[in-house]
Amino acid sequence: MSVEILDGRTVQSFVEDEGDFNSCVDARFAALVADRDGRLSYAEMAGELMALRVREAHFGADAPAPAAELAELYGAPFARFDRDGDGAVGPDEFRAEMREVMLAVASGLGVLPVQMVVEEGSLLRRAVDRELAAAMAA
Repeated sequence: MSVEILDGRTVQSFVEDEGDFNSCVDARFAALVADRDGRLSYAEMAGELMALRVREAHFGADAPAPAAELAELYGAPFARFDRDGDGAVGPDEFRAEMREVMLAVASGLGVLPVQMVVEEGSLLRRAVDRELAAAMAA
C-alpha cells in the first residue's frame, strides 16, 4: 500500500482508456475465477468480499455472522454484477459493472486532489501509475 494524491479525473481518464482499463479488469476477473471456468460464481465473489473484511468487528476480530446476514451482505453486490441473473458473472458483466463502480469513485472524488491509501495491484493503483507515466512523458 502507498499514499497517493489523486482526483476524479485520474480515475475517469483511466476508465476512458478502454484498452488499458479492460486489460486491467480482465486480469482481475481471471484472478478471481478460482476454478478457471471463465465465470465468476457467488462463492468466488463472496470469498473476495470476505478477504476485504467488509464485515469486520471490534479491533480486527471477526464476529460470527448468521448465514442470512452474510447472504444479504454478499448477495447484493453479486446481483449487481450478475446482470443477466443466470447465477454467474461473465467477463462482459464484470467489465461493465467495474466501469460503473470506477466512474462512481471518480464522481465521488470530484475535482479536488485528495490523499488516499492505494493498494498495490488495485485499479486505483493502475490509474495513479498511468497518470504518473503521462506526467513523466510530458
